[in-house]
Amino acid sequence: MKAKSSFFSVPELIAQKRDGLALSNEQIKTIIEAYTDGRVPDYQMSALAMAIYFQGMNDEETVALTMAMRDSGRIVDLSSVKARCVDKHSTGGVGDKVSICLAPLVASCGVAVPMVSGRGLGHTGGTLDKLESIPGFNISLPISRVLKQLQTLNCALIGQTKDIAPADKKLYALRDVTGTVESIPLITASILSKKLAAGIDALVLDVKAGQGAFMKNEKDAKALARSLVRVGKLAKKQVTAFLTNMESPLGLSIGNALETKEALQLLHGQGPDDLRECTLVLGAEMLRLGKVVRTEAQGRKRLLEAINDRSALEHMKKIIKAQGGDPRVADEPDRLPSATRKIMLKAPKTGYLRSIDALEIGRCATALGAGRLTVNDSIDPAVGMLLQAKPGDQLRKGAPLVELHIKRDGLDSAIQDRILASFEFSATRPKLKPLILEVLR
Repeated sequence: MKAKSSFFSVPELIAQKRDGLALSNEQIKTIIEAYTDGRVPDYQMSALAMAIYFQGMNDEETVALTMAMRDSGRIVDLSSVKARCVDKHSTGGVGDKVSICLAPLVASCGVAVPMVSGRGLGHTGGTLDKLESIPGFNISLPISRVLKQLQTLNCALIGQTKDIAPADKKLYALRDVTGTVESIPLITASILSKKLAAGIDALVLDVKAGQGAFMKNEKDAKALARSLVRVGKLAKKQVTAFLTNMESPLGLSIGNALETKEALQLLHGQGPDDLRECTLVLGAEMLRLGKVVRTEAQGRKRLLEAINDRSALEHMKKIIKAQGGDPRVADEPDRLPSATRKIMLKAPKTGYLRSIDALEIGRCATALGAGRLTVNDSIDPAVGMLLQAKPGDQLRKGAPLVELHIKRDGLDSAIQDRILASFEFSATRPKLKPLILEVLR
């Protein structure tokens, strides 16, 4: 429908979007500017976000929102970085620790990775929370240090600074606690605003589909991927989106320190197959867009060489040290925070593990202390879960199923029951979906 005039009245704008009318570029720019500098309170922005959640946005509105959020702060100039700058972003899933191993791996192969990540959102973990489980690791670097690190190490692993898309930082936290996470235009603008503000040349996206993702089915995930690729193209950036399966957790670990440990294990040539495959697929595309290889096969070969000759691991140590962390954790993961108590839950029956409800596992991990229920909640980096089996595995009754890492003396029996109920068994071997569902370029 046609947009109304650009007269600025927050209640009118909320009502306008509530009724399914489009907002003009000027209206969107004005309200984002006003929200950023505090003239629009959280309760009004929450109402607008909810209206967008239900009514959506057209392409023009989504681009306007993305650019307004990008322009709410500083746009970084990466022209001094010799290597081509390519970032990766995941829409979020349970057990998704790919960024932690992917960034140093790609950087060690000659592509600059200015990775701006976020914290946990809803039932999914955040890369920043996982990185901060490394003792001393600093994710809040000034732009001058980011540039220097990109010039010397091809990589910086940071959160949003105060001057990079500050509107997104405020709205990101608000969406987490107001039930407005699963909105395609809001997700698109959130992801791309901070990526565009970071000055990248290209972007690889991991758009997850399934119970453990914000997009619960492939149709919605594909719509989000198309939105991201389309808006990225309008912003004159190369963007590739991979649709990946998130019916079950990725890898074996859920929880901040546990996931960081598993990501570091990958750089040692270890770790679960699905984490390794996801990392190699995304990394190969980053190398292709970074123009250090021509084909996916060449990129994959280059990445495997960097793992096998330990150059990626050594690169990660340098990044950790440069950002104030203890590089010894790369070889000695026991230096990461660990739980004081572990409880092994066992298979309740004999059969094939048919599925693991990633959404419920993520919620239970949050209840254990690995995630946030409110913006101000603190996270316990040591708690979480360590899966002992993956879908398709055959188990006997009483076999180890999942190890809980907790710090408190007791465990709520209701949580334990919910975790066990997340594992579905069948008498016959299940047919599993592939990890990579589709690629959109």
